[in-house]
Amino acid sequence: MTFRNGLASLLRPEDSVLVLIDHQPYQLANLNSHDPHIVVNNSTALAKAARVFGVPTILTSVIADRGGLIFPQITDVFPGQEVIDRTFINTWEDRKVVDAVKATGRKQLIIAGLWTEICVAMPAIQAAGEGWDVTVITDASGAVSVEAHEVAIQRMIAAGVNMMTWLALAAEWQRDWARAETAIALNDVIIQHAAGSGIAFLWEQQLLNTPVPAKAG
Repeated sequence: MTFRNGLASLLRPEDSVLVLIDHQPYQLANLNSHDPHIVVNNSTALAKAARVFGVPTILTSVIADRGGLIFPQITDVFPGQEVIDRTFINTWEDRKVVDAVKATGRKQLIIAGLWTEICVAMPAIQAAGEGWDVTVITDASGAVSVEAHEVAIQRMIAAGVNMMTWLALAAEWQRDWARAETAIALNDVIIQHAAGSGIAFLWEQQLLNTPVPAKAG
């Protein structure tokens, strides 16, 4: 196993490229590892975070005529962007997707998709074997069962693939809250999609802007 340690192992927006795979109705209909609402929320948050940091994002579906279009919550983040529709189950065997990723010049490959055990595991394992620095966003992915999701994660870790969640990735891209050019926009994503953390931030702002009552007498 390749150990990830040291500052250089952390993900950087300027070196990252995101591939979102098969976030489609057919796959969502048999999603049992997570609450489907959570996966839609998290995959949308991941897409919005990529937009905040200028990370190139490739959208791909499999046989969309039958499996359905990618969730509009995701495609609305990238209006007018082409979705690469495939017949290959393994995205990394589709030349159009691989060429789109290579065209970015980035080597930190980030993947999320449905289902974890098939449409995420196969390209992640293949790309890692070809020398890519691969990270899978587990909470923007999902499988047909909890077991399938967990076994897929174990399999990918054994192949040298890194695992993260969307908020951890966003924090790693941000790295420093003094980077105001992205901090404000990232806070907006957190407010919209990070539930308790977003509400706590709004509460903090409320308290900071609420005058302390003057003492009587």
